[in-house]
Amino acid sequence: MELVGASVLTHEALGAGYHRLVLAAPEVALQCRPGQFVHVRVSEDRYPLLRRPFSVARRGDGTITLLYRVVGKGTALLAGLRPGGCLDLLGPLGSGFELLPGRRAVLVAGGAGIAPLLFLAQLAWETGHPVRAVVGAAQAAELVGTADLGELGVPAAYATDDGSLGHHGPVTDLLEGSLAGEALYACGPPAMLRKVQTLAREQAVPGQLSLEASMACGVGACRGCACRAHGGYRMVCTDGPVFDLEEVVLDG
Repeated sequence: MELVGASVLTHEALGAGYHRLVLAAPEVALQCRPGQFVHVRVSEDRYPLLRRPFSVARRGDGTITLLYRVVGKGTALLAGLRPGGCLDLLGPLGSGFELLPGRRAVLVAGGAGIAPLLFLAQLAWETGHPVRAVVGAAQAAELVGTADLGELGVPAAYATDDGSLGHHGPVTDLLEGSLAGEALYACGPPAMLRKVQTLAREQAVPGQLSLEASMACGVGACRGCACRAHGGYRMVCTDGPVFDLEEVVLDG
């Protein structure tokens, strides 16, 4: 973990409030693993005071890519950043995914949950690990990362709540067949993650999930991102954000 300055190389609006931000951050790129995140100071002013966590979506030669959606004042400020600007990062932070040998990786993404799974898809591609993806969103305009999956040659199926692209319904419908010989890797809304947990238990397949949480410190000091787990509580920022599928208790 390091505090580093990262310069903005490109910053692209993707539509539906999503942005792709490519940063020159050699120290982070060298160390980060899929599922880890950086804690970003989004403004040079005192407001907003707290940093914002963003998963690393891709890694290049000395670069990292962040994929995010504008949802509040902090991300709105970040969206105004232009190439040549600089960001203050803390990272990489948290735990990452681990590809399980002998099993095809099934990436299950809901909405902005695609971000850490794109990095995992990149690792699978680089190591020759078998992989496929199922990706869901409310509507076609909110499906992001499709070009990345195509570039990496990852077979992908899509689902939208309104039926505007792919399967009409929740993305977990695309997992209803046999999952024998596979492992699930998921990030998305809590309801989606609960369904992934259920399917994994029913078919006795292993997997991991990445939780999203508001974080004040990002290093476990404030204990503001605690989540329920079997045997107690875990900190999303330090024990996670990636957990074994059976480790955490998802309320609902």
